Amino acid sequence: MRKRDLFIILAVLTAGLLLGLSLMFDNVIPTGAWGLSYQVQGQPPQGPASAAQLAKYDAVYLGNTEEKVIYLTFDAGYENGCTARILDTLKKHNVPAAFFLVGNYLEKNPDLVRRMVDEGHIVGNHTMHHPDMSKISNRSAFEKELSDLEVLFTEITGKTMSKYYRPPQGNYSEENLKMAKELGYKTIFWSLAYVDWNNDRQPTADHAYSKLIPRIHNGAVVLLHSTSATNAEVLDGILTKWEALGYRFASLDELFAS
Repeated sequence: MRKRDLFIILAVLTAGLLLGLSLMFDNVIPTGAWGLSYQVQGQPPQGPASAAQLAKYDAVYLGNTEEKVIYLTFDAGYENGCTARILDTLKKHNVPAAFFLVGNYLEKNPDLVRRMVDEGHIVGNHTMHHPDMSKISNRSAFEKELSDLEVLFTEITGKTMSKYYRPPQGNYSEENLKMAKELGYKTIFWSLAYVDWNNDRQPTADHAYSKLIPRIHNGAVVLLHSTSATNAEVLDGILTKWEALGYRFASLDELFAS
């Protein structure tokens, strides 16, 4: 065999190998914390996993990017007096939201939980104890974190909990996503958030506007924390701004109905 022919064969084999490795790793969802890269203002950001990769496990971070629609979600590990004002604002704007709650919240604030349900909001599963779920590989332990919260929710509201799950701190693994799907859950990440969770260093109203208005985009799944005094203060104005930009608000049920 001539050297030139051998070189061509080796080049083809190498290209095939590189393509195969690329496809293999493109389909691997990395373990870690959910994060976002905002590359173009007003356009959906990139996450560590693509929408197509997440869809295999009934997981999402983004809704319909062809429509000016926003899916509003809140996380809460405890209550500090801000949620009632947030609920008042949501009611004023007739905006549905999803509240991802932990066991401690349900135990200490049953009246607020019932109000969320009565006013048409979704209460999602943020686990019973808010652990790093990416470190839980045992199926029974993973399931218990979700099922214990389901039981508590039913005891408080008399209703069955919606099968929406948000990993605490956004920590996840592909195996977690698989287990959640097998348990009938849809995993909800997000495409818009800002640092609003630190009560010792709450952002100013101007900072909140500077992050939430320019970065809004079609199909945005917005994560806010209902423990944020800033969010309670600015939510009315933020919703008004988004409405003026032509956005409407939809529930997670609609996101998965399409």
